Amino acid sequence: MSTVDVKGTILGRIVEDTEALTRQRKRERSLSSLLSEPGFGRTPASLASALSGDGLSVIAEVKKASPSKGVIREDFHPVRIADSYRSGGAAALSVLTEPLHFQGSPDFLRAIRAEVDLPLLRKDFILDPYQVAEARAWGADAILLIAACLDRAHLAELQAAADEWGLETLVEVYDPRELDRVDLDTSRIIGANSRDLRTFEVDLDRAIGTLGALPAGILRVAESGLSSQADFARVRDAGIEAVLVGESFMRAPDPGAALHAILEYLS
Repeated sequence: MSTVDVKGTILGRIVEDTEALTRQRKRERSLSSLLSEPGFGRTPASLASALSGDGLSVIAEVKKASPSKGVIREDFHPVRIADSYRSGGAAALSVLTEPLHFQGSPDFLRAIRAEVDLPLLRKDFILDPYQVAEARAWGADAILLIAACLDRAHLAELQAAADEWGLETLVEVYDPRELDRVDLDTSRIIGANSRDLRTFEVDLDRAIGTLGALPAGILRVAESGLSSQADFARVRDAGIEAVLVGESFMRAPDPGAALHAILEYLS
């Protein structure tokens, strides 16, 4: 596999750990056995369709921890949180499966899939087509692909694997120059992360500007760094179709109620 050089950064450490974990999983379980999992027996839902409604759509994130903030929510019950988000009006859910830096787990995705019918995005550092098959096997409908750690050919390879296994992709960029790695003719959903995964610094204006430069016809998602009502209103007023939000909701006593309050404010 070919990844962009991110050595010496937080992202670089995560990539190295993910590569090692994926090698271990591939030794423990063959690709053919993954393809026999129940997740391959269901038809994935369309994330793009879920984000195409009127107003600002929200991908609400089920997230316990992060490298920059540590544990975000001690009282962490993934299915209960997912149900709360569904009641609060989420268009889709993002579920962290990265275990070492975000305390995520495939079990969270499987458990939520069994109880919630919203489109599910596997949020992880996808570097290998094997991980794409894992996502489908565990019940995901879409995967996140992070351009900061993928070159153009590698990104295209992973998108092709997603197409093969019936999953949609949300391609994430931070720096506008990373758009050079993205085939804009075949990428239907693109997100701009306000948080630089190399330094974890946040700049919402940069994300809004990056999304504003995309051609028509692409669903745009503002990711990370949104907390106040004013932040959500700025994104909506910029004409962006969706947001992906985790931390601000996860810190609320009732994440779904916090989401509902934002949607009410924006209506």
